[in-house]
Amino acid sequence: MASLDEFSREQVILSALRATGRVAVSDLSARFGVSSVTVRKDLDALERRSLLRRVRGGAVSLGASDEGSFEARFTDSRDRKQAIARAAAAAVRDGDVIAIDSSTTAFYLAQELVERRGLVVVTNGLRLATLLMEQSSARVLVLGGVLRRSAGSLVGPIGDVLSSRGRIARGFFGLVGLSAAHGLMDVSAEEAQTKHVMAAACDEVHGLFDSTKIAGFGLHPFAAADRVTGLWTDDEAPAAFVADWQERGVAVHTAPFRHRTADVVPLTPHRG
Repeated sequence: MASLDEFSREQVILSALRATGRVAVSDLSARFGVSSVTVRKDLDALERRSLLRRVRGGAVSLGASDEGSFEARFTDSRDRKQAIARAAAAAVRDGDVIAIDSSTTAFYLAQELVERRGLVVVTNGLRLATLLMEQSSARVLVLGGVLRRSAGSLVGPIGDVLSSRGRIARGFFGLVGLSAAHGLMDVSAEEAQTKHVMAAACDEVHGLFDSTKIAGFGLHPFAAADRVTGLWTDDEAPAAFVADWQERGVAVHTAPFRHRTADVVPLTPHRG
């Protein structure tokens, strides 16, 4: 393998952990062409960011009880997520009051909104709040809670912090799975609890997800199916899935993700 910088080595390590659940220092040293000392430093740095757990001779993943760190998920299906974000951004106008959660697809959405004027954004995502603080003029309201380090989010029981403070026009939420029976779901109970409070304050609830999530397994619902206004995914979503949600009156938008032009990716809407 050609010489890789620290960031690139970390991405390879995280990818290997997702695939096999375990990596060895000796294997990584040979793969990268670097010393064992360098690999151990990489693993130690990832452990400090709660991205893996160090064990003798290497490291193991943190397990399937979590959807994975923000950093690990950020590059997964990047083209799909960016296309979905560009499409969903068309639903946001200058001056809107919106909610955006801490998911990676929502972060890509926030990147598309930095030029919007007069936005008010409610979020539990620390990275997203920092992005908007540094690159936009949006007024950002960050919900309180307990820091969930791997996701870079604030989660937990936040009570009625959003009640009686006006309505949020629309909320955009990433998800791990969804179904007509349980609605939009997350794998983390704490994340779902916070998303539920955010979604309850929104006039419109929109789910953002790449088509690989359609078969995903979610444990904790945060928005019932009858509360969902729109679904934003890529154009590999099965026709049967699209038709099922259309019949329920939910607008399903599928964005082509293979385009590589500088133009805005066109939207292919499916509406009930």
